[in-house]
Amino acid sequence: MSAAPGPERVYAIGDIHGRLDLLRAAHARIDADLAADPVAAHAIVHIGDYVDRGPESAGVLAYLAAGAAADAPWVNLLGNHDRMFFRYLVAPGGRDERLHPDFWWLHERLGGLDTLRSYGLELPEGATKARGDALHREARAAVPAAHFAFLAGLRRFWSWRGWFFAHAGVRPGVPLSQQEEDDLIWIRDPFLTSDADHGAVIVHGHTPVERVEDHGNRIAIDTGAGYGGPLSCLVIDAAGDGTRDGVRVLDGPVLR
Repeated sequence: MSAAPGPERVYAIGDIHGRLDLLRAAHARIDADLAADPVAAHAIVHIGDYVDRGPESAGVLAYLAAGAAADAPWVNLLGNHDRMFFRYLVAPGGRDERLHPDFWWLHERLGGLDTLRSYGLELPEGATKARGDALHREARAAVPAAHFAFLAGLRRFWSWRGWFFAHAGVRPGVPLSQQEEDDLIWIRDPFLTSDADHGAVIVHGHTPVERVEDHGNRIAIDTGAGYGGPLSCLVIDAAGDGTRDGVRVLDGPVLR
């Protein structure tokens, strides 16, 4: 039996950060786009950072986990906030080594408190460290097994034709097949300042921009949904044959 053909069009959605309303709206726009201009097969890439900051992290994970269980044509990538949440669930002291020493996942600047509140936990300001293990037990009891399994199964990257999708980017000079997880989900410089040919165009989120930016060797699609900005969706058509003729943004411009 021959292998199924790959997607003819890819939709890449930026960092969601608990904004279930924006995620549903993005999928509705994709449905409308496919109805107006159908293709035989498509894929939707979620670039990572599903949790923290926004009000409905639990709802976002439920939505994505249900799609994965139904074999939706989605590619769900790991973001740094997703890994921080997962490590907290595994062990209350399981902080991410890439964080500044003064930070941990439940630090008010990172949005972990918003994620736990979305699961129904009551968290008065300043009470998190004092509750320690008890809070961790409450969190583990509140998070469904399907959400835990979804986080555990997130992909680190995805390649398609001349495109490479990763949450934060890649380390310049390292072959794409040898990229380390920490870089794929955390890197900023030297990736953001590099003009190197990485072997594929990198589509990434992680570093917020006002609108989708095309830098030639990379396209940045995190437009700050976690900070009150829009949730952007990049569209790449195989018919463009790797050129920018096949690249557009749903309901928005690309800054070149």
